[in-house]
Amino acid sequence: MLTFVLLLSLGTAEPVGVGDGGVPEDLASDGGLSTDAGLASTEEEDRRLEAANAAALVGGVTSASSAFTLSAAAEVFYQWNFNDPSNGITAARAFDNRHNTFTISNVMVDVAWDYAGVVGRAALQVGNTPSSYYLSEPGLSGAAGTPATSSELWKYVQQAYAGYRFPVGRGLLLQAGLFLSPIGPEGMPVRENWTWSRSTLFFALPYYHTGLRASLPVTERWAVTLAGYNGWNAVIDNNSEKSISLQLTYALAQRLALSFLYFGGVERPTSAPEGRAWRHLFDAHATWVVNPLVSLLFHLDAGFEPNDLAPSFWVGGALAARFSVRPWLFVAARGDVLHERWGRATPIFFGVPLVGSATLTVEARPHERVSFRLEYRHDEASAELYFRGHLAGDGLQTPWVPNSRSQNTLTLGATSWF
Repeated sequence: MLTFVLLLSLGTAEPVGVGDGGVPEDLASDGGLSTDAGLASTEEEDRRLEAANAAALVGGVTSASSAFTLSAAAEVFYQWNFNDPSNGITAARAFDNRHNTFTISNVMVDVAWDYAGVVGRAALQVGNTPSSYYLSEPGLSGAAGTPATSSELWKYVQQAYAGYRFPVGRGLLLQAGLFLSPIGPEGMPVRENWTWSRSTLFFALPYYHTGLRASLPVTERWAVTLAGYNGWNAVIDNNSEKSISLQLTYALAQRLALSFLYFGGVERPTSAPEGRAWRHLFDAHATWVVNPLVSLLFHLDAGFEPNDLAPSFWVGGALAARFSVRPWLFVAARGDVLHERWGRATPIFFGVPLVGSATLTVEARPHERVSFRLEYRHDEASAELYFRGHLAGDGLQTPWVPNSRSQNTLTLGATSWF
């Protein structure tokens, strides 16, 4: 989820950068492998990516051909849920949550600049994806001259920030605005991930933050970022406290990416019975290109909140592998699990103690900027979390009640970008 940097000139240059979770995009999207014979050689690509690593690690924008970059992408999928829920909802999923319908998942336009130390970005979006993940945005009433704020106001903005790189050390980058979350290795654009669906952890953890961050490359490969935010999924804060994060990242082009992060703050609303408890989150992940045919991803996340009602605690992990069958054909597999305990407190995540999934994805890339994916996924929970068959109610006056502990889906998705 860390702020990805899409480095694309106004021509047809290939993007270079970092995924939301601090994973360089060459690792996140292609497993370290070029999929187009017209691209530069591996040695030349390594040199290009090494030169971009320092700036990319700290959220800057660099390009071999332009300081101004423009990109766009479209994502569309069709999904069949074998539970055949009458409400057409695939529950507890990040974005691929509609059964038996063609769905426009997301359409994005992204502008970024990095010139003479001036850095900025404005990424706009529309579709099922932003309408899904902005549902957790706090809703606050307004007054004369002050508009009310809610998800409807902000969901069309994926990222928007401004910054400046000061001549301190290797370049101290200060940025303020709306960022994709630095927690976890998965990106918001499908093309940055090995599977179409996101993991259970991605769905549970925050998607975005608003605030201020300072990033500094320590070496060509190591960087540190300190940030202050409103909190989890909050363009406008739902309480008076602020959250902080500290992240250490490492990137070796087309070889290895590491991230170690702490995120802490009071995340409950002001009137919550749990009180003003400080929530502690610890996150680590690694993406490793074992050889030209095999790449591995490891993700571990844990945290606790000592609130007034009962201590809340969670731990989760994910393991994924990607195999290059042909220069244009890939197979990926992922397993994940999340365990939570909350006692008398309100659950932080699903309200179910144990949730997990297993995913198998076949991806074809007939062109370097086109991806077709066929994916089977199994979800399992320790209590009823999913929908099956006929459901009573209308989802409004009478909410739908989960009636299944598992679900299986088959998804066909397509995305293209420039």
